Amino acid sequence: MSRALAEPMPLANITGLPPVSRLLVEAGLLLARWDDRRRTRNALTRLDAHLLSDIGLTSVGRDMESARPFWRG
Repeated sequence: MSRALAEPMPLANITGLPPVSRLLVEAGLLLARWDDRRRTRNALTRLDAHLLSDIGLTSVGRDMESARPFWRG
């Protein structure tokens, strides 16, 4: 399973970039977070009951989390 991005990745002062560049960097980071959520939620569907209990989830919790759209945090 991939490492979840709880917080935006720190960048070396993107506020100093031109507006269009800053927008592109922020869009790229957003797409990366969405992809990470999609892959992580997809991986949850493949875990058996033993592994779910190891991470503190039930099958109901897994189903609820994996049903969430990737754009919702």
